[in-house]
Amino acid sequence: MNSSKNSSGGRHQGKKGPQKSSTSKSGGTRKFSDSSKSKTFRKSSETDDKRASQNFSKKKFDSKRKPIDKSTDKPKVSTSKSNDSDGIRLNKYIANAGICSRREADVYIGAGSAMVNGKVVTEMGYKVQPTDEVKFDGSLINPEKKRYVLLNKPKNFITTMDDDRGRKTVMELIANASKERIYPVGRLDRNTTGLLLFTNDGEMAKKLTHPKSGIQKLYHASLDKKLTMADLQKIAEGFMMEDRKVIVDEISYILNEPKTEIGVKIHSGRNRIVRKIFEHFNYNVVKLDRVLFAGLTKKDLPRGHWRHLTEMEINTLKML
Repeated sequence: MNSSKNSSGGRHQGKKGPQKSSTSKSGGTRKFSDSSKSKTFRKSSETDDKRASQNFSKKKFDSKRKPIDKSTDKPKVSTSKSNDSDGIRLNKYIANAGICSRREADVYIGAGSAMVNGKVVTEMGYKVQPTDEVKFDGSLINPEKKRYVLLNKPKNFITTMDDDRGRKTVMELIANASKERIYPVGRLDRNTTGLLLFTNDGEMAKKLTHPKSGIQKLYHASLDKKLTMADLQKIAEGFMMEDRKVIVDEISYILNEPKTEIGVKIHSGRNRIVRKIFEHFNYNVVKLDRVLFAGLTKKDLPRGHWRHLTEMEINTLKML
């Protein structure tokens, strides 16, 4: 049977065909030599070569078309402000302002809570530019992280951002406290020591300095002479000064101290108000120290040093 198959194959393929098939007796080898060669002949046929040439020409044509298609898409991307690489995504802007997380910000944006330059923005991925004004629920927000620094101010430092006369400022004392630009809340005059708060939270600063907020401050005043009980009572009852009524929340002698040492609790924000109160009754204030401000104290804070507020203290201030 094998010999007849080989001779048959020789008649179709010529003399060399039987010699190759007779050298291999196994079916697997015979299959490889027969089938692989027939496939090779078919791939190299004139018809297939023509098709390959057509496919190659088509690919060359397609490759020229693709750049044209891509270039037509680019203007659509660049014209959208939300894809500007120079900005910051709106949800990140809101999150950096301390309002909420980015995921929560997306929900608020979709609900129309965010405005950019006076227009409501609901587009996800919208990018805010450095010059844009962003409001959340009607309030202006800042992308910087909110910082709150408490300083125990020493004497001979003025409460200002800078001074053209070269005097020492409180900003020198808190220079390394924050990479964000923070500023003092309220003022302490040059010779007054004690608590001074710094922050970049504009809403907080406004609340703590507005008279309607009633933020209390406690001062320890050292006078040049003993304060009489009569004068202490007049101050406690309220009096007129500079055509305005002056009211203190509390005034008392400091326990176990001479009667020159007085404690005054007041919420008025008038400039140098404590010194003016005692001057009105012919007393000079030798030393003045603010020992309490909006519930914050000097505990564990030496003179000339600063510290960041705790989360609990920040939350307490927000609830005032």
